[in-house]
Amino acid sequence: MNLMRIDRRLIMAIGVIGLATLVWLLITIGLIASTLTPEQRALVAEQLAPRWGLIGLTWVLGLVSISATLRWLFRRYATAPARLVEQTQVLLAAPKAAPMDHQGTKETKALAEVIFQLASQRDSLREDVATQINQASQSVQAEKNRLAALMAELTQSVVVCNLDGRIILYNSRARLQFKALSVTPQLAGGAELMGIGRSIYAVFERQLVTHALESIRQRISRGAASPSAQFVTTTQAGQLLKVQMAPVRQVDASGAAAEISGFVLMLDNVTRAFEEEHVRDQLLHGLTEGSRSSLANIQAAVDMLAYPDLEADMRERFLTVVREEVHSMSQRITSMTQKATQGLKARWPMEEMLGADVLLASRRRIEARSKRSVTLENLDASIWLRVDSFSLTQALDYLAMRLVDDFDIKFFRLRLQANGNRAQLDLIWTGRGGAPRR
Repeated sequence: MNLMRIDRRLIMAIGVIGLATLVWLLITIGLIASTLTPEQRALVAEQLAPRWGLIGLTWVLGLVSISATLRWLFRRYATAPARLVEQTQVLLAAPKAAPMDHQGTKETKALAEVIFQLASQRDSLREDVATQINQASQSVQAEKNRLAALMAELTQSVVVCNLDGRIILYNSRARLQFKALSVTPQLAGGAELMGIGRSIYAVFERQLVTHALESIRQRISRGAASPSAQFVTTTQAGQLLKVQMAPVRQVDASGAAAEISGFVLMLDNVTRAFEEEHVRDQLLHGLTEGSRSSLANIQAAVDMLAYPDLEADMRERFLTVVREEVHSMSQRITSMTQKATQGLKARWPMEEMLGADVLLASRRRIEARSKRSVTLENLDASIWLRVDSFSLTQALDYLAMRLVDDFDIKFFRLRLQANGNRAQLDLIWTGRGGAPRR
């Protein structure tokens, strides 16, 4: 289209020049004729009449020469930029730059060379970026493979979630663990609980996870390098799980850890261990009570044997009592030894927390639910507690809500103080009589 437009311009230019030269020729002849007398004009016309064809041929040859010159000028100066644009567009569309065979002025040739150099630099940058992307992809894939191998070798169930609670990674141990937690393991095989993109809140209560995240954020705000939290919960299938949570933190441009972007859950099914510990407690209680009775009988028999005038048959009877009680104690100890298991000892786990953190978490929860003001007293930052913070917070919140519902309590006070090697936590409120209660 550009060439056709340029050709039309050339034709129009040739036509204009041809018409202008023809007008110039006629004007010249007219001016010459105006200076002659009628006799001279008649003589000139008589002389030129047989030669008008030669004059026309001369005009045509001159016009052809002008057209050829004009065409060369057009190709050199007018169409060269258009050809350069077309070659540049081809160069941009090509996957790799090729040398541009541009025919034009010195300036357009220099411009074509600069464009080719830019295109070559573009190709070089493309190759560098592609190489870097390939290397980064290989590095990320290698990291994924190492992480997958590491998680596969772990004997503990590990689940990685984002802040919305969506599962983004888990190991085979976790898949087996969730299969055991499933209400219908034969039908679904735990797939209704475990899967990429599924919500972890199908297994754990949202409040438990939120509370653990809040605890971690508090520890991060206090400068903890490796904060974590743990809690124990029961599943719908009746299993008892101990969960340890660690944050996944983004890294900013300076390399420092920034906001939390997710969390890692490490799961332990402590149902059997808890039941075994309960059985051991019962065995120990039975041994204690039975031994206390046997020792009492032995003590009574020994006291009677201490009398010097005790008859022989009575002495033998008391000795028999001692032997029977000793034998009974031996049997109880042997039975306990046989029944006692050698598994992992598990207790309801507690976590080490600053007392101030427990009070702050309790105040936030009470104020959010009861819409009542809560003040803190004797906030000692040096007091550490070994406590199940979630259960304690839940208990205080429940008590506060009952007080608000039943007695319309307007405000509360939380107080924590040391009491020997223990800590005393008070929830104080003002009753209807005006006297503070706790």
